[in-house]
Amino acid sequence: MSGADARTATRAAEPGRLESAAEHASAGRLLVAAGRALVAAGLSPGSSGNVSVRDGDRLLMTGTGTQLGDLAPDDLSVLDLAGAHLGGPAPSKEVALHLAMYAKDPAHTAVVHVHSPSAVALSCLEPWSAHSAVPPLTPYALMRVGQVPLLPFVAPGDPAMGALVGDSPLPFRAALLSNHGAVVSGEDLDRAVQSTIELEEACRIALLTQGAARRLIAPDQVRAITAAWGMPWTGPADEGGASSAAVSPASSAPVPPAAGEGRDN
Repeated sequence: MSGADARTATRAAEPGRLESAAEHASAGRLLVAAGRALVAAGLSPGSSGNVSVRDGDRLLMTGTGTQLGDLAPDDLSVLDLAGAHLGGPAPSKEVALHLAMYAKDPAHTAVVHVHSPSAVALSCLEPWSAHSAVPPLTPYALMRVGQVPLLPFVAPGDPAMGALVGDSPLPFRAALLSNHGAVVSGEDLDRAVQSTIELEEACRIALLTQGAARRLIAPDQVRAITAAWGMPWTGPADEGGASSAAVSPASSAPVPPAAGEGRDN
């Protein structure tokens, strides 16, 4: 063990000592960059939204009232995996929501919660189906997100929001929170951010086509795409009703790209 590692281990063992985000510098830098990316994409108006990342046996989370586009390492709260505050500013009030998303898929190490315009708007409407508020209109949301259930309304910051995530029998990596916004988890911060951006686009397209005779991706293609990309989809792909005509392309489902690729690049 190097001298720096030994000093860090000694500090971590000191009883009652508050940790700082500086001890998780690499994860902290990624979280700061994630916040800026979400704002640049127009998904975090004002001081809305919160992001967290799991770094070993600690969580780094944006502090309460922070603006994601102006984050600095000192704005990050340090929590243990049970949500106890260990250092930094007070965390966002949505700790329970983030913890529930980590518990739902332990392989995921990042959670994003935003009040992005299209996600909020779609969360105020009746869902397309019982298992997904977002209909299968484009392959990209299926490739990055899969099904997106609409969870019942609870007030922001209410710990019951975490219970809604944990109690849902549906597998998902993204959900709409009724009359509130979206929550997305991912294997790392980049995937969580990119999935959040893709979800917002899917919600926007769903809103633009609301009330029209939609042409949905055919059920067999929905299942093929989500299976190929490892995304959750448990319900029939055409349960939105007879007014939604499904179109089955002749080609097979797209092959997942190498890490870092996305959409058509």
